[in-house]
Amino acid sequence: MQKYVLFLIFILIMSQIHTNAQDILDSKASDPNKLAWMQGFPPTKDKIISAIDGSFFQFPALRYSVCHMRQFMPTTVVKSHSGKGYKFKVRLDEDIDNVRFTPTNSSETMTWRESLDKNYTDGMLILHKGKIVYEYYFGALKPDGVHAAMSVSKTFTGTLGGLLVAEGVLDENKTAEYYIPELKGSAFANATIRQILDMTTGLKYSEDYSNPKAEIWAFTAAGNPFSKIENGPSNYYEYLATVQKEGVHGEVFGYKTINTDAMGWIVSRVTGKSIPQLLSERIWKPLGTHVDGYFQIDGAGIAFAGGGFSANMRDMAMFGEMVRNKGKFNKKQILPIALIEDIMKGGDKEKFSKSVYGSLKGWSYRNMWWHTHNEHGAFAARGVHGQTIYIDPTAEMVIVRFASHPEAKNAYIDPTSLPAYHAVAKYLLSK
Repeated sequence: MQKYVLFLIFILIMSQIHTNAQDILDSKASDPNKLAWMQGFPPTKDKIISAIDGSFFQFPALRYSVCHMRQFMPTTVVKSHSGKGYKFKVRLDEDIDNVRFTPTNSSETMTWRESLDKNYTDGMLILHKGKIVYEYYFGALKPDGVHAAMSVSKTFTGTLGGLLVAEGVLDENKTAEYYIPELKGSAFANATIRQILDMTTGLKYSEDYSNPKAEIWAFTAAGNPFSKIENGPSNYYEYLATVQKEGVHGEVFGYKTINTDAMGWIVSRVTGKSIPQLLSERIWKPLGTHVDGYFQIDGAGIAFAGGGFSANMRDMAMFGEMVRNKGKFNKKQILPIALIEDIMKGGDKEKFSKSVYGSLKGWSYRNMWWHTHNEHGAFAARGVHGQTIYIDPTAEMVIVRFASHPEAKNAYIDPTSLPAYHAVAKYLLSK
């Protein structure tokens, strides 16, 4: 029981969903280099942060740990290309800093550069027609470093699932139980592959971090590699088999991380390969990436498919540019055109409109990608604390942003991000 209480405290610390605004340091004051986390031989006690007590995920220490997750959690590698990697052409445009836009629900304009500080940006890269036109690194992130992608990880798992559907390895109309008999009796048993990929499953599962009884805590406990709850699931897969049904599959979009981990299990079962291994073989190596990425793993060595990926910013941009070009990159067709076109068309807007994402009017979700359905047909991978790969096909633009915003929810970040992205897209269209 004592272990359970200690772990509950740990995960409550980790949630960091809302912080008293008066206590938040701004981006400059919270710079991890200035605060000198984990520096020294050894560091002083007040500069040591840890996964055991959850301090590594508390703001402002979060700004250091997002670039050093491997120091705190067990991980497994996503191997990069071993030969001569792909190199972008660079043609920097300093005028982008001065692009102005009006944040959502505001009457005052802001510059692009001002928005970076506002959103605690750690890294920002913009591609236009395949060339780097903007690239900056802040805080603990370095050009050869990696950064936690958070829920952008979901998009990689969803893309792999969609790839197997496109190749006929998975039948999107078959149920999860067909591929994973261990899911019999769970909510996933009669959910189809398509419903899991588009997160239209009816699951009794809450990610309300303010509720200590929310199911997210049991899922997190199952994946915690440091301690186990007695008589409870001891890894991610064991937890998935316990999920109960709530509602009807296929009716409403419900953004729930366990869909991604269920898809990760299915993908691994039918291919005989882990998500990190398959991602490396089918995407990361063919792209010509330069830096090994990695996934956090649970006590059974299972990768956290829904949020555990860390990667290099330029490597992420390669992925985004490949998707923008309908699966082709560096003279190779890496992903099928049909898969990318399916992603680019978006999902069911009506099912999305019934969800809790009222601020994202007219959006949809497909293969674990978010689609804006704006005038440019922009779509994105998104993660908490400000992570994104934003693709604007009309402007021929790809944006990769890593960040460590003190608030986890994108609802706090979108007002000064989404209008900024669209403003830069329109600027680049005028070039």
